[in-house]
Amino acid sequence: MCGFAGEFATRGSPDRDAVERMAATMNDRGPDGAGAWAQGQVALAHRRLKVIDLSSAGGQPMVDAELGLTIVFNGCIYNHRELRRELEREGYRFSSTSDTEVILKAHSHWGSRCVEQFVGMFAFALYEHDSGRLFLARDRLGIKPIYLAGVNGGLRFASTLPALLAGGGVDTELDEVALHHYLTWHAAVPAPRTILKGVHKLAPATVMTVAADGRRTTERYWRADYTRQSKYAGWDGEDWAQAVLAALRTAVERRMVSDVPVGVLLSGGLDSSLIVGLLAQSGQRGLATFSVGFDGVGEHDGDEFEFSDAIAKQFETDHRQIHIPEDRLLDALDGAIAAMSEPMVSHDTVAFYLLAEEVSRSHKVVQSGQGADEVFAGYFWYPPLADADGTGADAYEAAFFDRPHAEMAETLQPRYLLSEDPSRAFLDHHFGQPGADGPLDRALRLDTEVMLVEHPVMRVDNMTMAWGLEARTPFLDHELVELAAACPPELKLADGGKGVLKAASRGVVPDLVIDRPKAYFPVPAFYKLEGATLELVRETFDGSAVRDRGLFSPEHVRALLAAPDDHLTTLGGSKLWHIALLELWLGRHGL
Repeated sequence: MCGFAGEFATRGSPDRDAVERMAATMNDRGPDGAGAWAQGQVALAHRRLKVIDLSSAGGQPMVDAELGLTIVFNGCIYNHRELRRELEREGYRFSSTSDTEVILKAHSHWGSRCVEQFVGMFAFALYEHDSGRLFLARDRLGIKPIYLAGVNGGLRFASTLPALLAGGGVDTELDEVALHHYLTWHAAVPAPRTILKGVHKLAPATVMTVAADGRRTTERYWRADYTRQSKYAGWDGEDWAQAVLAALRTAVERRMVSDVPVGVLLSGGLDSSLIVGLLAQSGQRGLATFSVGFDGVGEHDGDEFEFSDAIAKQFETDHRQIHIPEDRLLDALDGAIAAMSEPMVSHDTVAFYLLAEEVSRSHKVVQSGQGADEVFAGYFWYPPLADADGTGADAYEAAFFDRPHAEMAETLQPRYLLSEDPSRAFLDHHFGQPGADGPLDRALRLDTEVMLVEHPVMRVDNMTMAWGLEARTPFLDHELVELAAACPPELKLADGGKGVLKAASRGVVPDLVIDRPKAYFPVPAFYKLEGATLELVRETFDGSAVRDRGLFSPEHVRALLAAPDDHLTTLGGSKLWHIALLELWLGRHGL
């Protein structure tokens, strides 16, 4: 896991100083090493976190002079050993044990289609010396990011958006369509847009080829099929449960591939508990597990230690409870916002940031249960979609959108208003694509391909990598996602949601964990805006930079400040925090 930056110049030479400035912002992502390389039109820089091949032979940028290839890479290829053996049979010779070198040889052997061979999370930039072509690639579920900006006629790219800003020359005007998405979908902005007009991102499951003359082409190489397939005809619920269990077992074991110890973030919920249970069944002993908790808020508990302790005791893990007092949350907010590549409103973002800080003191790699609710229909807004009319778009909007398009007129200043509703248009377009049988299938596809990627997955990457911690997500193993996509929706909705996963879990983890109600424990300082947090928000909107930016309607801001608890989104989020976080992010990044 690492961070990289680069520039592909279409006229003249790349700005190597700019590339170095970009890479320097990512020292936290890669504290174990640094490197830079330039040739012709391309300059590359890298910051390394040593996880696979801890020797200098695994350093980057990695140059293969014999093949005429250079790469910078962020992520992990879990099947790199199997691919190495296959490539060795084809006559390739290796000088390291790194997965980075496997990508180089794989590209030489399979070309840009090499990405189809990889099992893992990855983002990389690979340059062919002779042809002058640059290849940028991102993993199927978008776990690892690539941000793009056109500067001086060329293309700059980096693992984070702030890195591109450090290079200079980026158009930092707000993108009105992206702003609409941000205010509609809990801050999620679908690729290729970002909140800034001058910065885009490579979409998941995509390879971009940049020719020597600067022409760009993109190709999507993977998509899960959300239809009922003939190969599964005749399967009953038990067949599906056993198949899910086998696929998850494989996914979890794959993510133990490492030359450093791997721990688990254990919340006490089903998803992370199942990871621990499966690892115990595979023979793991003394597995390091970590749970985080907070002070309670009113009738809401601030931790799930009762359940995480039970799992840790049953499977004899080396467990650590991490209790975060309320005053640390607000103090850590600035650091968390600095680590955000894009503004994120979820109130547990700061919790991830502080958890990662503590875990990184002893570990470089952890597994996390992120993604199970989107993949297996665990959220409360899914059941109404099962029998929704038409495409299901109306039901999805009613359950999921933070605010209707009409409300934008009272939220935003006139210069940022759009006459059309781009968020509903995006929804209709996505729901209208083939490959999904019904409304719930369409919703799960959208949430897995877009909403999950553009907030929860991004949150995990940004907050863990801020402390040089690599987070691996077995529920986003692409083969498991493919299986879940084909599973009949009624099996996923059963038993209060995630029914097929719960059935698969019987006998692996205690029923106490499987049958407990789904919990959303609060992060106190941000769950309810009051006290010091509310004062911070007031000070933010009183600032001259916010007034000069003129983004939100002053009347709307005053109404929210007067009664924060009276203005909530469809899913119960604070509309005040929603807009305040964007202003805090813009200010923190000097925009």
